[in-house]
Amino acid sequence: MAKMSSDDLIEAFKELTLIELSDFVKKFEEVFEVTAAAPVAAAAAAPAAGAAEEVEEKDSFDVVLESAGEKKIQVIKEVRTLTSLGLGEAKAVVDSAPSVVLEGANKETAEKAKAALEEAGATVTLK
Repeated sequence: MAKMSSDDLIEAFKELTLIELSDFVKKFEEVFEVTAAAPVAAAAAAPAAGAAEEVEEKDSFDVVLESAGEKKIQVIKEVRTLTSLGLGEAKAVVDSAPSVVLEGANKETAEKAKAALEEAGATVTLK
């Protein structure tokens, strides 16, 4: 395998989803026995040189079900798992898509919920 330049690696990372990137970071930490959290937090906290305005990273997300897809029953089951809703309420959330499944969730919870709903066949966005 040819050695990749830093720019090649960055371009490859741009094509990954947040879940895939998160999985990569975990594997990287395991393989090299390091923790990427501190450098990433420091890099995120430092403003970009010459930036016109500082962008604040969101710490709460709404998980929005855009559509249930073809596996509606699986999506309803997943909505029930993620929330404390009963069958009727979960079905109503799925039937009224686009609708909010979780409000004000932290990043990790929102990403896990999105992954679970997408695995069940739904189309989901984080806002």
